Amino acid sequence: MILRRPLLSLLSAIAFTVMLGPVVILLGVAFTAGSTLTFPPEGLSLRWFAAAVEYRPFIDTLGTSLVVAVASTLAALVLGVPATLALQRGAVPGRAVVENLFMTPIIVPELVLGLALFQQFMVGLHITALGTLIIGHTVLLLPYAVRVVGASLALADPKLEEAARGLGAGPVRTFFTVTLPVMRPGIISATILAFITSLNNVPLSLLLTGPGVATLPVEMLNYVQSSFDPVVAAVSVILLALSVGVALLTERLVGFNKVFGR
Repeated sequence: MILRRPLLSLLSAIAFTVMLGPVVILLGVAFTAGSTLTFPPEGLSLRWFAAAVEYRPFIDTLGTSLVVAVASTLAALVLGVPATLALQRGAVPGRAVVENLFMTPIIVPELVLGLALFQQFMVGLHITALGTLIIGHTVLLLPYAVRVVGASLALADPKLEEAARGLGAGPVRTFFTVTLPVMRPGIISATILAFITSLNNVPLSLLLTGPGVATLPVEMLNYVQSSFDPVVAAVSVILLALSVGVALLTERLVGFNKVFGR
């Protein structure tokens, strides 16, 4: 196969190198026994993982990141799933326009969105930094809930719900026995995408933090501006492990084929 398609094989090798190369370098730097951000590592050690766990600002901001990610993901689903249901199954005038409006937070640069939210909520309404962070991340995650859950509904045959109603099931029973199971893979995939997006966000969080309130990625950015040791690499590996753990748990509980609708 490699000899038959050398160009395709070369492009595939380049793609894998571009994708996995930074991860290999990150792992090497995180496990180094040296004291600087250099690759290849100067011996192997877990000292920087211990330093990362003992660094109090990282632990505090990790708690803030988890609170913001969980709260904003739930809020985005609570707002996005009913909106998706109305768009896909209801008679909404100008449906295409409304769907595009829900995609606006992805199109607008996050720095512009963050500045607008800062001016409106923190300055105008005097909402706390944590509350504004949750509101801002909810706005950012709403397109994932609408788009991904909407894709699940769009792929499902509406005749299933019509058949349930024709057999005597009421609206509530039809929703819980037919519509909700159809949406479940989309809801799970939207939850995963939204949670990871919120946990790793920097541009929006950078503008919405306040005194004593910051997320872990923002704290990591502040750290590398003054320190050049591999602690940040160790924290990045821990976050990478958490993301891989979520992916493996998803595969174990649901399966990627169902989550991504293939």
